[in-house]
Amino acid sequence: MTLVRNERTKVTATFLNGLAIAVFAVGALTQTIRAVNEPATVTIGTVVVSAICFFGAFALHMIAQGIPGRLEP
Repeated sequence: MTLVRNERTKVTATFLNGLAIAVFAVGALTQTIRAVNEPATVTIGTVVVSAICFFGAFALHMIAQGIPGRLEP
């Protein structure tokens, strides 16, 4: 049963890391590229949303890094 539990733990960590990548790409990276290409469209709202997505992605990534610590020998 330990093998199954370890695989589920790894899949969960991989899923959270993938979710972090998606949040970063959609929320932070695209807004930054848009701001560079169209500076007139930058508002305080886009900056706030971009920052929230960046830090949210970072938090998800840190959680995903902690999950493999629960693997059993």
